[in-house]
Amino acid sequence: MKHAERHRTKRIGWLRAAVLGANDGIVSTASLVLGVAAAGADSKAVLVAGVAGLVAGAMSMAAGEYVSVSSQADTEGADLAREKAELADAPEQEHAELAEIYVRRGLDRALADTVASQLMKQDALGAHARDELGISEVSTARPIQAAFASAGTFSVGAALPLCVVLLFPASLLMWAVPGSSLLFLALLGSLSAKVGGAPVFKAASRVTFWGALAMALTAGVGALFGVAV
Repeated sequence: MKHAERHRTKRIGWLRAAVLGANDGIVSTASLVLGVAAAGADSKAVLVAGVAGLVAGAMSMAAGEYVSVSSQADTEGADLAREKAELADAPEQEHAELAEIYVRRGLDRALADTVASQLMKQDALGAHARDELGISEVSTARPIQAAFASAGTFSVGAALPLCVVLLFPASLLMWAVPGSSLLFLALLGSLSAKVGGAPVFKAASRVTFWGALAMALTAGVGALFGVAV
């Protein structure tokens, strides 16, 4: 009888990048808008600054994610190439190494040797990649996926405070932007927790707290200088 299981760890790669992008989009754009508004700028200047922040932030997120995840992919590739060479040059030692891993996990020596032999017979490199190096299909680095997820969700997140700027006059932005942005952050934290199977309240509180702190500090800087852009 088939027993189908759905594990949320398969979502880690894109979920991490998506949550990071959306959170950064909301926080950085709302903070930028608040800082410019606190300096006494009019709605047009605030909107221009926000749009510029959206474009620059989305490109920065895409580039940053691609470069960082590519570095991870390069490291994984180098380790796999080294492991492949070691399997060709010293298969007995690699077998003993894999068996020792299973012994440390609780198998007796005879069973560990049998398991290692059967797995290496089927896919030696895959077995060593998974159990020795910790590289699996779930954790494999995907630079393009991470770049698009971060840039796309950053743009969506950044667009939310900009919609508030369009809907409210400049005199109300100091209240409308942080209030709505904190609501957006709470919803983001709740949604990400729901998708990842984590506690909703904890995730929502975490992103809301740090978002409020970032916006408060940026607004303080704008008010301190008080120079219209």
